Amino acid sequence: MNLKEALDIIEQSLDGLEEVPAGDIPDINLYMDQVTTFMESRFRAFTRSPEEDKIMTKTMINNYAKNNLLPPPVKKKYSKDHMMLLILIYYYKGILSINDIETLIRPLTEHFGLEDGTLELEKVYTELISNGKKQSEKVRKDIEMRVKEAEKSFPDASEEEQNDLQMLSLISSLGYDIYLKKLVIGRLLDKMEENTHKNQKSNRK
Repeated sequence: MNLKEALDIIEQSLDGLEEVPAGDIPDINLYMDQVTTFMESRFRAFTRSPEEDKIMTKTMINNYAKNNLLPPPVKKKYSKDHMMLLILIYYYKGILSINDIETLIRPLTEHFGLEDGTLELEKVYTELISNGKKQSEKVRKDIEMRVKEAEKSFPDASEEEQNDLQMLSLISSLGYDIYLKKLVIGRLLDKMEENTHKNQKSNRK
């Protein structure tokens, strides 16, 4: 595979991605089977191995509730707010541990279902999804730039070797970018967790 073919794959992958706006989420309470069916319908096409990958199973959802990522259902039904949290969890679970996700979305779960005016989950969700959509275009341009950089690498290699080496250059560049961002995310989450513990100790006093 050469870089032109790689760029075609990248374009197809990014073109196929679409966010789930709040308006597309059912505004009625759903049973577990309906929840998993909805998640399958929205995300199955974007997995690496559509025939094998698990989107979100009943066991996963139950584990999220046990680990404080998701408030328990009411009479075995999940609200629209539950669904928005599950979609956010789905986005995060590919790069973060359960503990890290719990730290990240704690402000949402702590105010879940409270009508005290401090937080409206739908507004937060809509803002996050909107930011993600803007980021997608930046990512596209960044990848295109990295492809052009990879095209200039290993100019003295044979054509066959060059294809493989340039692909290695492109994927290494993308991979190192992910490595650095995960490092930064980890440090930020550690600080969030540290501040939470400090606040809890302060409140006890």
